[in-house]
Amino acid sequence: MLEVKDINLFYGAAQALRGVSIAAEPGKVTCVLGRNGVGKTSLLRAMVGQYPVSSGAIVFDGDDITSLKPYERARKGIGFVPQGREIFPLLTVEENLKTGFGPLKRQDKHIPDDVFSLFPVLQSMLGRRGGDLSGGQQQQLAIGRALVMRPKLLLLDEPTEGIQPSIIKDIGRAISYLRNLGSIAIVLVEQYLDFACELGDSFAVMDRGAVKFTCDRTNLDAGEISRQMAL
Repeated sequence: MLEVKDINLFYGAAQALRGVSIAAEPGKVTCVLGRNGVGKTSLLRAMVGQYPVSSGAIVFDGDDITSLKPYERARKGIGFVPQGREIFPLLTVEENLKTGFGPLKRQDKHIPDDVFSLFPVLQSMLGRRGGDLSGGQQQQLAIGRALVMRPKLLLLDEPTEGIQPSIIKDIGRAISYLRNLGSIAIVLVEQYLDFACELGDSFAVMDRGAVKFTCDRTNLDAGEISRQMAL
């Protein structure tokens, strides 16, 4: 589904990504771990086309999308839940969800039932402004907005950051449900190791813009991942 092949990314003279390669498959969660500032968000934003890579390739569904614009990647089925949520505070919950209609064909421009079954609070708050929601509710809204796009690939940038434990559990259940559908590939960027280990099928730890350690669920060693994140 997704192959990131040896990509490099620069901000001016500073190199943010150094030969990064990862993959994501339908029905599986690929976890990208590491401390703040190691390149995790840069990697996701390179995947969605917000930051152009200087070399390497990003292949999605067999097509090289390295040179495509963000809206072209969205049309191909790449959904993104950014760090900090980035909802529209003055729009209602319903209007925020409908911003996910952009890449869809006319017949698909409706909110899927899954959004409200996964996050029932959104249905009860459709008329409320996004800025009036709690941080956890805004995170649910950001994920719901991405699901409105019917993504084939869902990129989640630290969805548990600053969120109360009860909503973290709701988000975990939602990710498990989406993985078990078998049709969506998920890339989860996290610092919350227990959350990642509970959900992940494969793991990549980043440091200084590079992937320095990988493993999968069959040889998962949470202690080693924690050690690598601390180095």
